Amino acid sequence: MFRRVLNFFKGARAAGGQAEAGQAFKIKYSNFKEVLDSNSELLQLITEMEEKLRGDVVFGLSFVRSQSSRLVFHAERMVRGYDQLSGRRYPILKKVMSGLRERINAVTERKREHASCGDIRQYAEISKDMVDCVGGKNANLGEIKSKAKLPIPSGFAITTDAFRAFIEANECMDEIRRFKLELDPNDTETIVRASEDIQRLFIMAQVPEALSAEIEAAYEAMCREAGRDEVPVALRSSAIGEDSELSFAGQYLTVLNVPRSKILDAYKQVLASLFTPRALSYRLHQGVPVDDIAMSVACLEMVSSKASGVMYTRHPFRLLEDNIMVNAVWGLGAYAVDGVVTPDVYVFSKDDPPRLLRRDISTKNVRLVDKAGGVVEEEAVEPALQQRPCLTDEQAQVLAGYGLALERHFGSPQDIEWALDAEDRLILLQARPLRTEPGAAEAGQDDLDLVPGYEVVLKGQGVAYPGVGFGRVFHVRQDQDLTRFPEGAVLVAEHASPKYGLVLPKAKALLTDSGSVTGHMASLAREYRVPSILNTATASRDLRQDEEITVDAYSGRVYRGRVEELARLVQERGALMKGTPVYDTLRELADLVVPLNLMDPKSEAFTPANCKTVHDLMRLIHEFCYTEMFAISDVVSDQGEVARKLVAPIPLDLYVIDLGGGVRDAAAAGRKVNQDQVVSAPFRALLNGMLHKGLRSMEPRPVDLKGFFSVVSQQMLSKPDMAGERFGDKSYAIISDKYLNFSSRVGYHYSILDAYCGLRVNNNYIQFQFKGGAANDLRRNRRARAIALMLEELGFEVQVTGDRVVARIQKYEQEVLQQRLESLGRLLQFTRQMDMLMVNEASVEAVAKCFREENYHFDPGAM
Repeated sequence: MFRRVLNFFKGARAAGGQAEAGQAFKIKYSNFKEVLDSNSELLQLITEMEEKLRGDVVFGLSFVRSQSSRLVFHAERMVRGYDQLSGRRYPILKKVMSGLRERINAVTERKREHASCGDIRQYAEISKDMVDCVGGKNANLGEIKSKAKLPIPSGFAITTDAFRAFIEANECMDEIRRFKLELDPNDTETIVRASEDIQRLFIMAQVPEALSAEIEAAYEAMCREAGRDEVPVALRSSAIGEDSELSFAGQYLTVLNVPRSKILDAYKQVLASLFTPRALSYRLHQGVPVDDIAMSVACLEMVSSKASGVMYTRHPFRLLEDNIMVNAVWGLGAYAVDGVVTPDVYVFSKDDPPRLLRRDISTKNVRLVDKAGGVVEEEAVEPALQQRPCLTDEQAQVLAGYGLALERHFGSPQDIEWALDAEDRLILLQARPLRTEPGAAEAGQDDLDLVPGYEVVLKGQGVAYPGVGFGRVFHVRQDQDLTRFPEGAVLVAEHASPKYGLVLPKAKALLTDSGSVTGHMASLAREYRVPSILNTATASRDLRQDEEITVDAYSGRVYRGRVEELARLVQERGALMKGTPVYDTLRELADLVVPLNLMDPKSEAFTPANCKTVHDLMRLIHEFCYTEMFAISDVVSDQGEVARKLVAPIPLDLYVIDLGGGVRDAAAAGRKVNQDQVVSAPFRALLNGMLHKGLRSMEPRPVDLKGFFSVVSQQMLSKPDMAGERFGDKSYAIISDKYLNFSSRVGYHYSILDAYCGLRVNNNYIQFQFKGGAANDLRRNRRARAIALMLEELGFEVQVTGDRVVARIQKYEQEVLQQRLESLGRLLQFTRQMDMLMVNEASVEAVAKCFREENYHFDPGAM
């Protein structure tokens, strides 16, 4: 199975010895890490697509093209990494990937024609359909002005057509590509140098005369409207080509208080901010083509804010409070958001017109104001204003009416920035979907949104899909349980698994003890819109089969019984984008990416030929990679010259191969490694278990004569080619800071452990295999079943065949896996030579009970 890999390692040794063999292990591990990294990135990309498919956030074709480029980049990287890792075992994977790439390109290229939109656009003519011309921020402002008919600052959008005209006139693109060729993704200095060179290119370039004239004409129109010779403006970025909300919030430039004479210079500065070191590095690692990025710029009148703040059209974390909340401070609104000043708070109903329910006026000692030159300063508030309301009740009511109108227009709760100018005009600066925060009560405020009169069974973190679900508990502990899953039940399991996708269309909610909100299971939960909490810790233990519960996947709580007060939170999301051509294109792309058909690795259909989507491909490669890394122990015993002996009080002749970051002061370690030099997270945890104080005092195993004669007869009666099946006495640990492959082949048994233990939950796993023994078949099988019981209690999925145990656990937090590795270290030491003591069936449970109670002195004669 691994002949080519074995020959590769042997060849490396013969060709150059120690250095080459060590490098071969590092190359294998490097490919493995690349696969894991791209798998995590793809899961995040799927999450972003599913968020957009809710329909309540404005996006354009540039987002779709950018996502498709990143998807293809990381999917191909996974195929390439696995290809090199496995010795090209599945050539068909490249063919599958090629087919997916062609289908994805067919979707995005069909929509790639660029329709001219002009260099300048007024907000009265901008809508969500023009997001590719004006970027997300400008499109939102245009929707507020042109469709909702509400006031925004005077101004105009400088479009992506203008950006392209600037690039073409100054021949920038060839220079940008040249600078990018000199980039090394792993060398920060080259990224910083390229960033400086590209930004300098923009700053030194000239704005084309035609574009300059159009900007000047639009600015003149602003001045005429304001009745002034000059109007200070703010130039704000409105980029396309990336999902700026998720990846680039606050990274692009805003230039404040710009006079007429500096507008073109400020425009070039904003364009140049597309190429900051962080933005360059991000695109490089995400595979975003330079042709898919562009910058629109908002040129807006500076609002001299007498007062300002934020408005939420429902409470951001008290989800039972479906009212409009207006926060207000003197000066600029940043102090309200940042908590520097306690704002005035006005709470309104959602009646039409809104009705004032509560008013809380605070003391406001300082305010933030803007000064010439684009700077902001803090100043003291006049004593007469410190306790005076920032808004009259009438002004606050007008704002609440604006908020209600925007919520109806966009189809979802809104987070709105507003200002009151020097002439007492209320102006909306920005509106975006309100991101409610699931589990906001965690920060020491456990009473938030608590519905009185109902028992809270548990509270978890890790909301994969927000919402409320009612139903009866159905525990899924084995695959057979899925065939009996009833319509309308709440699925409860110990661990998240894509296999549950088979029954999610019937589930009202999903609860697991552990899982990741960016994992395969979370993606399925969002696809089927099932309220889900994937990190409850105790759901599988605390919830009784068939009891009725209410899952509140906003606050992260689970109530016993049906909580009718939460029923009104079961609602559809807004559909602002649904039905638009760009939404339909994203939906078409998502159909090639999101669905997961390969859910069960044990199924005969779990093959490369059955990969129909990107999700299938990444799931299959992710699974196959574990098998490849698990088998690394097959080739390690020939690598003595690259290994260092571990000095530790354990009964193993153990040698360490460090792939990097696993041993402290590795260069000075020489031919030996002390246990206190080990810094590899998984190996350190395993050693801690092996060195457990309870095991140090283990007495020699009590001699069972039948067990002893079982060993003797086994050797005498075995076939000649079987009688010598002792394994080499050396054990090996191949390690890095987060990785461990441990193989112990001692006497007549062997154990192999492969683990990755890092900060990304989706990458974490432990695979374990144990086989052999010196006693007869029956006693070896009993020991195997005892080990299986111990592992099942630790949360492993376990299979036993004869004397062979295969176990696996995955997608747990780093700390949890370290605890499991510590337990495995104890288990390995405790079960050594235990097969000779498995005198009857009762010993299976007795041995497991001893381990559970940390009693490491099992005596079969005491049963």
